[in-house]
Amino acid sequence: MLQNWLKPLAPSIFLAADTLPAHSLGKHMLLHGNQIPNLKGVRVALVGVDEKEANAVREVLYRQACPFPKNSIVDLGNLRRPDPAMLIPVVFELLSGKVLPILLAQQDELARAQFMAYQEAKSLVNLMVIDERPRLAGTAEGPASEAVYTPLVQPRHPLLFHFGLVGFQSHQTPPAQLDFLQQQHFDMLRLGKSRTAIEETEPVLRDADLLAFHLGALKQSEAAAVENASPSGYFLEEACQLCRYAGMSDKLSSFGIYGYQQRLDKDRQTAQAISQMLWYFLEGFFNRKNDFPVSTDGLTEYIVDFRGHNYQLTFWKSSRSGRWWMQTPVSTRKKHQRHYLVPCSFQDYQAACREELPDRLLQALRRFE
Repeated sequence: MLQNWLKPLAPSIFLAADTLPAHSLGKHMLLHGNQIPNLKGVRVALVGVDEKEANAVREVLYRQACPFPKNSIVDLGNLRRPDPAMLIPVVFELLSGKVLPILLAQQDELARAQFMAYQEAKSLVNLMVIDERPRLAGTAEGPASEAVYTPLVQPRHPLLFHFGLVGFQSHQTPPAQLDFLQQQHFDMLRLGKSRTAIEETEPVLRDADLLAFHLGALKQSEAAAVENASPSGYFLEEACQLCRYAGMSDKLSSFGIYGYQQRLDKDRQTAQAISQMLWYFLEGFFNRKNDFPVSTDGLTEYIVDFRGHNYQLTFWKSSRSGRWWMQTPVSTRKKHQRHYLVPCSFQDYQAACREELPDRLLQALRRFE
């Protein structure tokens, strides 16, 4: 079925891959040529939504060193048209085959199509976004790229359990939008706070079923090939760390990078930035620990008494990874079962031992009310 929506890689891509050293990623990947490769044993699939942008990234990505299992990654080529009607069935097919899709798209608004591919899911999903602003403007107020998530949260889509925004900048976020997101008990992590303690983004990203990374979240000096690039944002090293955290999440099943404009990339700096972000995502992915929700084996229980409130909270720690979760103390519906353990940090557990609870976890508890 995939061949209905995808076109093979150009012969020049194959010629370039043939000249690479043996340790290169391009030598260890399966490539879509005359026919789509057998996906048995494949765990990750690269899909280009816009051919020029995707090929520019491939040129750099293929040269990266490859410590990953041979033939576990496939490059499926590019969509026949950069259109949601093409993207949604491709993502759905890959998800159905337990293959994680990595999407490279020029249009920011295609991130919504990534979410819509989950419509056949039997349980609600969590959507996480890394961006400089919420992109919740009304469709009449500006271009489609400024209203990407409006149809998903206003009103809330029946499939959406939770929405999170990492790296937003207050001076680019209308107060009304911020108030709305807080009222919905969504995760909101400002750029400054996340940069001060980058490790605190890990629990937020670990809670995601799908992640959309908009390149506008990076500084212009790091990724200039973006429409209206801002001088403020993440450094590339920080973006790579965020991608690695996301890759390590056992819950995450798709990843998209949006907003790359190849025509603005004079020195291929942004293509190089994207290739590094993808490499660190893959490193995280191939170092997954199979913690919750894959398995609760190896989780140690810790019970914290809130004596002043006659209240208890249960925390769980993984012996495999050292990561922590907080258990929601309320009964959950069957469709919410995948979300009843909320990712948190050791610092969150320590705060609970002092009978304090971070705002992020309070918001998480309120989502189940």
